[in-house]
Amino acid sequence: MVCFVYLVCLVSLVGPEEQNKPDKPNKPDEPDKRPMTVSPEEFDRWIQEALAELPPRFAALAEEVSIVVEEEPSSDVLQDLGLESEDDLLGLYQGVPIDQASFFQPAGELPARIAIYRGPILRLCRTKAEVIHEVRDTVVHELGHHVGLDDEEMPY
Repeated sequence: MVCFVYLVCLVSLVGPEEQNKPDKPNKPDEPDKRPMTVSPEEFDRWIQEALAELPPRFAALAEEVSIVVEEEPSSDVLQDLGLESEDDLLGLYQGVPIDQASFFQPAGELPARIAIYRGPILRLCRTKAEVIHEVRDTVVHELGHHVGLDDEEMPY
């Protein structure tokens, strides 16, 4: 039941035009794609702007997890997920989804966290607005995992 409620919330957040959107924005083929040049501090400010745009329900969920920025996904993460390129992963949820959390879980588990991968996002996006939009979408997607949704159950 919890998953369904949050799926409805995810769908209502992104709207119908976003539901059938491909995972990555359509960009014309550019032989010399150069990533945006943004300082880590500026990127962190953009992350905060993206988080500030979350609706209250999602902002409350985001407070339950650590959101960290990493430059690139590790080769171990890519291998575990069966991905060939670091550009295939913009974010990653690690933790026990709340629909599986239990009082009886063993102690010592790390708290839930969402990693946002700076490099792939900056290579994908061309403007500050695109970065903020992509970070917001990535956080919402990863929060979907936090409530127990699989990729196939995500609205986009």
